[in-house]
Amino acid sequence: MFMSLAFAACTNVKDLEKKPAYLGNFHLGHNVVVAPNLTKGPVSREATKEEWTDAMKLAIDERFGRYEGTRLYHLGISVEGYVLAIPGIPLVAAPKSALILKVTAWDDEKETKLNEKPETITIVESISGKTLISSGLTQSKETQMKNLTQNASKLIQNWLVEQNNQEGWFEDDGVPAKEKPQGRLIERWLAGEEAEKSEAQKAAETAVENADPSSDIEAADASEAVE
Repeated sequence: MFMSLAFAACTNVKDLEKKPAYLGNFHLGHNVVVAPNLTKGPVSREATKEEWTDAMKLAIDERFGRYEGTRLYHLGISVEGYVLAIPGIPLVAAPKSALILKVTAWDDEKETKLNEKPETITIVESISGKTLISSGLTQSKETQMKNLTQNASKLIQNWLVEQNNQEGWFEDDGVPAKEKPQGRLIERWLAGEEAEKSEAQKAAETAVENADPSSDIEAADASEAVE
C-alpha cells in the first residue's frame, strides 16, 4: 500500500498528449463505474456518488478510449473512499486529497474476469506548486476530483501494462509481452502510427501523379509532402 501511495503522488498525466503505452490488442468495451460503498474520509469536502462515478468514467474514457486494439475488454471500477482537502491552516490543518478504488478487468470474448480478486488502487494528489501546501487552499472541488481521477486512470493503465508484460493479458497468442522480441513489440506499438503515415503518403503520391508535368514547382511541392 505504501508503494502505491508514493507512486501515485508523483503521477504525471501529461502523457495523455503522447502515444499511449503498449497494451497489445486492448480495446475498451464497457466502462462501468459504481460507488455502492463510498466512504468520505475525515476533514473532507462533500462529493456525491454520481459526481465521483461521472468524473471517473470521464477519466477512463479519456485515457483508454485512445486504444484501438482488435479485442474488447471491459473495466469495472468501484469508488470506495475519498478525501477532498478543505481550506485549513498551512502545514497544520492542510490535509492531502486522496481516492481509493477497486478495479476488475474482463475479457469480452472469453466472458471471464482477468483478475479474480479486485485490484486496489490508492491515489493521493500530485505534488506541485499549487498542492504542496494543500489543494484545499488553491483548488475547487471539481479540480481536485479531476486530478485524482486522472491520476487513478494512469495507475490503472500502469497496472494493465504490468499484467500484460507478466501474463500476456492482451496478447493474441497469450505470450507475456516481456518474453517477446523488443522489435516485435515496437512494430505493433507503431502500427497505428504507420497506418496514419501510409494514408498521408498515399494522398501525397496521388498528388504527385495528378500534378502537371510541365510545372516543376507543383511537382516539387508534392514530393516534399511525401517526405
